[in-house]
Amino acid sequence: MTLQTWQSLCNKKYRLSLRLFLLLNAISALFSIALPLSHLRILTIPVCIIFAASLVLPVLHHYFPSRKINITLIALIFGCLWAWHVITKVRLINDNADAFLLIALLSILFIGTIAFSNNILAFLFHSLPVFVSCLWLSSGENEFRMIYSFALPVLGISIQHAIQKRNDHFAQALMNRLMQERKTLNDLSMLDPLTGLYNRRGLQHKLDNMLAVDDSPRYVLLLDIDHFKAYNDHYGHMMGDQALIRVSAALRNAVRSRDIVARFGGEEFMILLNNAEQEDARRTAERIRQQVYDLKIPHMFNESVATNVTVSIGIAPLLGNDIEASLSRADKALYEAKHMGRNNILVSEELQPA
Repeated sequence: MTLQTWQSLCNKKYRLSLRLFLLLNAISALFSIALPLSHLRILTIPVCIIFAASLVLPVLHHYFPSRKINITLIALIFGCLWAWHVITKVRLINDNADAFLLIALLSILFIGTIAFSNNILAFLFHSLPVFVSCLWLSSGENEFRMIYSFALPVLGISIQHAIQKRNDHFAQALMNRLMQERKTLNDLSMLDPLTGLYNRRGLQHKLDNMLAVDDSPRYVLLLDIDHFKAYNDHYGHMMGDQALIRVSAALRNAVRSRDIVARFGGEEFMILLNNAEQEDARRTAERIRQQVYDLKIPHMFNESVATNVTVSIGIAPLLGNDIEASLSRADKALYEAKHMGRNNILVSEELQPA
């Protein structure tokens, strides 16, 4: 789950609460018109407004979904309209007004409890105007019942709101942790576990992002540890891994932070130099060659070149975004550098034509 998905779920929950609130208000308004709670049948202005608004608002929200309706403000407006209706109706009722007030209050509390079970503020804004009006118009016999009827859902929704808020915080914290772990796993899947350099997947990801940004001059360096199979066969794979780790560290230290270093496979490495000309690439390659040589990792099967581990390097420019063509040219240059006696550097442009 992403943050966008979480927000989408919250928006759906918000819209559902609003639609349920408007539906219940439309039903209550229709009931008040068709089957009034008292013997007096009267069509009040606020009830007509509530019924019309309950039908119009969902239509507007359907055609203009980008405009978010403030549910708290709507709850307050509807609460004031219901209070207006109650006051108007009570003034016309001659007897048994307390029964009407109690039932009217319970109806409003029912709507608020169903629609705003997780929104204490909207519940209060919707119910409070009617509650205050009923208390003010009551003769005094039902005041305790009204207070109790109002306090009970307020307490219940407050508890539910606190629990929901805590659950939301827990869910968000869990989601953030999962996203962080997902990012960590994604990063790890792009790194070579032995050397910490980019693997081929990570290299491709970096290349896709980098090549899409600008078209500054770039050079590809393809390098290979000389006679590494013989090194592994004689010294063992554990020592071979240690040699790879030390060479990888030397490569990282020899280039800039904006350059990409990747383990291309086995003892082969690839470096992409950003914003570099041919002379820059040559100097960097020489710095790499010398730093690897200076590691003085013993290699008795490399004695035709030295008594320690060395690398051969092929260099090619990156023309356009054709990384495959550049790698092919760098590979040919690397092959020729090895034929020249290893521990050598060769730029693809210096190859003799066939």
